[in-house]
Amino acid sequence: MNSALKKVSSRVALALIASACFSPLAQSAELLTDGVFKVGMEVTYPPFESYDSNNNIVGFDPEFSALIAGQLKAKPQLIDTKFTSLILGIGKKYDAVISGMYVTPERQKQADAIPYALSGASIIALKDGPVQPKTEDELCGLKVGLQQGTSWVDSLKKHSDEYCTPNGKPAITILEFPTAPEASQALLSQNTNAQLEIAPAAQILVDKSRGRLAISSTRLVYPMPLGIYVAKGNTQLVDAIKSALVTLKANGKYADIIKKYNLESID
Repeated sequence: MNSALKKVSSRVALALIASACFSPLAQSAELLTDGVFKVGMEVTYPPFESYDSNNNIVGFDPEFSALIAGQLKAKPQLIDTKFTSLILGIGKKYDAVISGMYVTPERQKQADAIPYALSGASIIALKDGPVQPKTEDELCGLKVGLQQGTSWVDSLKKHSDEYCTPNGKPAITILEFPTAPEASQALLSQNTNAQLEIAPAAQILVDKSRGRLAISSTRLVYPMPLGIYVAKGNTQLVDAIKSALVTLKANGKYADIIKKYNLESID
């Protein structure tokens, strides 16, 4: 090797070493436990997360958490927590929340959010029932059931106040339930007229209803980004997760999992 080539090779090697040293992924992300990426989620929300027959946690979020953990050079640990308590446990019980949770201004006041997919809600109705609302405008005057703590609660209240009432229509009656399946049971019992649920989960609920429920909406309602939530101030972990997403998009694994669960990618 001539001297000029040796100098070029040396510069390339030094550049690679410097890049590795300053790469967020090369550094140890600020985790609660070294080598473990702890993720909070409520495991009652298929296809995002649920228990299989062997009591394993399966679904989009567990698989996505494992992909992120791999990029962080850590092992994933999934922690089942009530949806309404998830944000409160960030930085204490777990490093992040990945649980089909939308990015909203209210949640961003409590934690930092990294968008990782795009979805929206579907309206579920009794398959042969007299009410088949196609859009949120047709929910005026109806009893709408949904899971407690979801972003749809505020969205429906706002829609009722800003659309239904001003247009001389009855207000939307919003009924919250601890879980999405309980909201579906209320619909089946005709205690509600409709249910609002994130689209992939809505399809699962309909499929499990043995033909009794159907998706009545003709488009996504309130499309929003889903977010990975991290404790405010943990910029090291935020940067590491963002870098992980860049890598997963580049190697095709992001596109594969998004397609598998019928979600939309987000830049």
